[in-house]
Amino acid sequence: MIQKLAIFTLAFGFAAQAATISTTITVNVTATISSTDIKANGTANLTGVGNGTFAGTLSLAALAQTTATAPFTITLADGTLVGNLVFPSSLLTTGTGNGAITITGGTGTYAGATGSFPTLSGSGSLVDLKLNFTGPGTIITGGGGTTPPPTTLITDVLDAGSYTKSIAQGSIFVVKGSNLAPSGLDFGTFPLTNSLKGVKITFTPVSGGTGTDAFMIYNCNTDQYGCVGNKTQLAAVLPSTVAAGNYNVTVTNGTTVSSPFSTTVVVRKLGLITQASDGSGLASVQNFISPGVVDLNRFTTSGGISPAKPGQTLIAYGTGMGPVTGGDNVASPGADFSTTQTVRVLVGGVSITPAYAGRAPGTAGEDQINFTLPNNVPTGCSVAFQISVNGVLSNMTFLSIAPSASATACVSDSFSLDQLRKFDQGGTYTVGSFSMSQFRSVTSAGNFNSNSIGGGFLQFSGFQLDTASGYQATATPANACVVSRFTSGAGNNNSSGTIKYLDAGAITLNGPAGSNITNLNLPREATTGAYGLSLGIEGINIPGQITATLVAGNYTLAGAGGKDVGKFNASVALGAPLTITGGLPASVTRNSGMTLNWTGGNASDIVIIGGTASTTTGTGTNAVTDGASFSCTTTAGARTFTVPASILNQLPAVGTNSGNLFVESYVNPTGTNGAFTAPLTAGGSIDAGFFLAIVGFTSNASFQ
Repeated sequence: MIQKLAIFTLAFGFAAQAATISTTITVNVTATISSTDIKANGTANLTGVGNGTFAGTLSLAALAQTTATAPFTITLADGTLVGNLVFPSSLLTTGTGNGAITITGGTGTYAGATGSFPTLSGSGSLVDLKLNFTGPGTIITGGGGTTPPPTTLITDVLDAGSYTKSIAQGSIFVVKGSNLAPSGLDFGTFPLTNSLKGVKITFTPVSGGTGTDAFMIYNCNTDQYGCVGNKTQLAAVLPSTVAAGNYNVTVTNGTTVSSPFSTTVVVRKLGLITQASDGSGLASVQNFISPGVVDLNRFTTSGGISPAKPGQTLIAYGTGMGPVTGGDNVASPGADFSTTQTVRVLVGGVSITPAYAGRAPGTAGEDQINFTLPNNVPTGCSVAFQISVNGVLSNMTFLSIAPSASATACVSDSFSLDQLRKFDQGGTYTVGSFSMSQFRSVTSAGNFNSNSIGGGFLQFSGFQLDTASGYQATATPANACVVSRFTSGAGNNNSSGTIKYLDAGAITLNGPAGSNITNLNLPREATTGAYGLSLGIEGINIPGQITATLVAGNYTLAGAGGKDVGKFNASVALGAPLTITGGLPASVTRNSGMTLNWTGGNASDIVIIGGTASTTTGTGTNAVTDGASFSCTTTAGARTFTVPASILNQLPAVGTNSGNLFVESYVNPTGTNGAFTAPLTAGGSIDAGFFLAIVGFTSNASFQ
């Protein structure tokens, strides 16, 4: 059995001589499964360096362990790099997790190479044989690591809106690293110069030629603003005259020059600025009140903050709409890109033509977008917000929109008015969220039942309400559908706000007779703090795997207590699962809608019907995936649901390999069935707790 394993995207240092240098590697591999292991072979591309091959091996027996280790070799024209990729086995069933890479040696130019990449974020699926990792790191080449790292080190170059890779001409960007600037916080003034307190940032074409220095905005090497100790952040404007292409970025700090860091310059890539200053969550948007008076978009109304209202004019801010003429280092008089580019504002799926979309007057490199909400705009506390420039979407963010012009707060299905006020005052919300799931996947290689459990105790602020909705018992009202657009690749970012997992100590899972679940320990992922465990994949023979079966009955979680969360207990009763009449369709005609019928389940069980369709253009690091997903919520007692054509028509037309459908059901947590509480060691208790037992079905599908 041979299937495509997908793409590994790993960031690590690289050099042909003794040095510590960072770059980006993209590996495309195909996996072959045998009775003992999975072999992955394909191509490797190192940005700004060249192409090579990737070969890795993962033992099937290793998947039964908490942590899986896959040795690999990267072969380049002048030698090889060898090492180990380590990741939690639960990643393949929970879909997300974190891994790490260690470079242990090499041959040729890379003899004696060492390296460490401790924080790789990953996603994957054993059923579809997909795996993806991405994250920063370093590698020391030559002399087996005897060459010390340089004093000045770049760890990332990101746009200052979405905080993703690739920098647009004329945009603001940031450089993160160590010892990039003298101690302190220094700001440039107009006209911005190419050097600030002896610090400059240079973009040199990979193909060769003269480097171009950016216009410096600030140096931050202080305990303020998150720049702690020798962890430095610089901000600058990239001149509009720097041509699109691949570049090596260096930072000069006095007489010290950093090792080069690879990046890509593009013509335009809008990154919306967010209030969390990380490219995700609540957007930095002003609500126009009257001439000279604006409020910051928030959830309730109080002294300079308010939710937006239908019919109101809003002002959004970002960077990367494109190059300008007349200088990037002086206060801009304004430049309206909407007269030469197709710009659309997307609010809750509604397309709006902006009144102005271009350089923010009086600034350098910053863009502003003025638009008016229609009276029929979707409302809520986390309404999806993106901006499309020539069909390319910005990072996904959200807005707070009240239901009427007279309302003083947005309306949330999950959070009370008092909690929304707390969010506006910087407060947080803590929830315990665990889900035990069985998904039956229909693939070209066969049908598989994947069983797993995952979750944890999460704490988030109001900036992350879009992410937080995924940790509530119901994400959408009953008998309703929502659609989300997304774009990934080529520097676009769809991530939501950062979620903080809390330490609850050891957690064990027990199940009824016939489940083969007795005192199973849920491992805690070291980097994120989430808990997860594979409970087995039926249909694939993996030596040593847990072979649990989710039968009807009572399942319990017992927490011993940890640094943040005290002892707790949770239980959920799993009833008879749904049976989809005729199964999920292999093809969906969007204009006709889609009706599903089912039997089984408790009448009050929550049923979620969803799907995703996407298209990809370009290849390698220039690949862009654009698509949409829908989610509809009803109850098992309805026995039928029709996804309307108005929802399906918002998905692109795609073939079977680019679309999928799923149905999942779970007991609505009430009383002691699925709902629980837990004490916090700092005092008080969590705001909400849910233990869900999910049974679902998923398959590939075309959308016509």
